[in-house]
Amino acid sequence: MPSDIDRRLRTLGIELPDRVAPAANYVPGVRRGDLLFISGQTPRVGSAIAVTGKVGETVSLEDARRAARICATRLIAVARDVLGSLDVVDGVVELTVYVHSTPQFDQPSQVADAASDLIAEVFGAAGRHARSAVCVAQLPGNAAVEIAGVFAVTS
Repeated sequence: MPSDIDRRLRTLGIELPDRVAPAANYVPGVRRGDLLFISGQTPRVGSAIAVTGKVGETVSLEDARRAARICATRLIAVARDVLGSLDVVDGVVELTVYVHSTPQFDQPSQVADAASDLIAEVFGAAGRHARSAVCVAQLPGNAAVEIAGVFAVTS
């Protein structure tokens, strides 16, 4: 029987990737006690990064927000893969959002809002989280956005 989270994902039209594989020598997520630490996720769709380039130069704010939503979807997929079920997610503790941007771009929080909104849509009140949003000079694969997360997990 599908969980509440699975039903919500379906209602929102969100399809999680089947398996999120690491791009190098690390694991996508590590559980320690009641916390799940999720490695930074880029806006990868299949084997390609869907949104590349610098926000404020070759990437619009709208495309950066789309990239952040893809990253958030991948965070949720990693949680499901590592935990076996999203039913054990007690809450989202923190997101760290990295925006690959020009030095003049001053709206990383607007990019991050797209990920925060998606997490709140999926997890409801349990999706309210602490967050940092920072601009950076470069990201792996020239990705426009990368997001890491910490989720609280029930025993």
